[in-house]
Amino acid sequence: MTVESECDGSADRPEVDGDRGLDVVRIEHLSRVFGHGPGAVTALDDVSFSIRRGEIFGLLGPNGAGKSTLIRILTTLLAPTAGTALVGGFDLAREPERIRSVIGVCPQAGTLDLELSAWDNLAFFGHLVDYPADELAERIQELLASAGLEDRAKSRVGTFSGGMRRRLEIVRAFIHRPQVIFLDEPTIGLDPEARHEVWEQIERLNAEETTVVLTTHYMDEAEHLCDRIAFIDGGRLIALDTIENLLGLVPSGDVIEVGFEEVPGEMLERLRAHPRVEAVQLRDRTLLIRAADGARLVPALLQVFEEGNHPVTSLSIRSPSLEDLFIYLTGRGFGARTGTPSRGADTGRGP
Repeated sequence: MTVESECDGSADRPEVDGDRGLDVVRIEHLSRVFGHGPGAVTALDDVSFSIRRGEIFGLLGPNGAGKSTLIRILTTLLAPTAGTALVGGFDLAREPERIRSVIGVCPQAGTLDLELSAWDNLAFFGHLVDYPADELAERIQELLASAGLEDRAKSRVGTFSGGMRRRLEIVRAFIHRPQVIFLDEPTIGLDPEARHEVWEQIERLNAEETTVVLTTHYMDEAEHLCDRIAFIDGGRLIALDTIENLLGLVPSGDVIEVGFEEVPGEMLERLRAHPRVEAVQLRDRTLLIRAADGARLVPALLQVFEEGNHPVTSLSIRSPSLEDLFIYLTGRGFGARTGTPSRGADTGRGP
């Protein structure tokens, strides 16, 4: 199942500088194949969409889905096998240097010099991007303040926490005021407090009319930050829209999560045969049960579990999430490695 965005037809509109509503990134039929012959791997498969000026745009998908490959192409680090793209109005194939002048990149792997101070890291990068020398010191002060690192300006970065380093890397990518900033897994490995600090920083950058493109594995991060989300799986775009519209694709109802020490196979079949149960899926030792009115169904479910002598370790009821949507579209969870999307994914067999 591929869900088209309401903006997919915008590729025919011209770019107009300064208009927040128009496209700052436009991708048409991008593909990338690694290798040749029978062993060739298709990392991106005919992907087309656009990103609006000033939005926070999320790229979601499991490991190996093609997200990082797409980011590497858009940031001119990797050439596509086929297709075209415009970034900031510049053609990917003909004007890569112009593209590099209007983008900022914060890769997943840390790239700060741990032996230098925060100030020196920013100063070094400022010289690399040819930032005006007479304005650089003031710009560095602004960025350190934005990252909450003014008092650590002269401290060696090797003494910083993971969250502090990540905030410094993000403002470093923003030093030349790019039109678009690409953030690859910006909060991976951070504790909850550090993650929320990075979220606040991303929102501040976006408030300055910077378009933010981020990849993430964290569903709460995408829901908190993103204006629109694209799901990529097996190198293909499978859905793109606002979070509200995407969640509307999941059949209505509640998701009941029931934890067990062990889940026997016969319980799955018995639950699927229940007239008020719409779908059942097993995830580790947790059953995900979709039903129209979850609260009213719980007593009947508990009776089934008690009759089967299957003690319940946890139980909760919630609305469908982005991960539920991904499972609905692909038939797999985010924990699974990517592959060809399940053609049965649109049958509604998963919550």
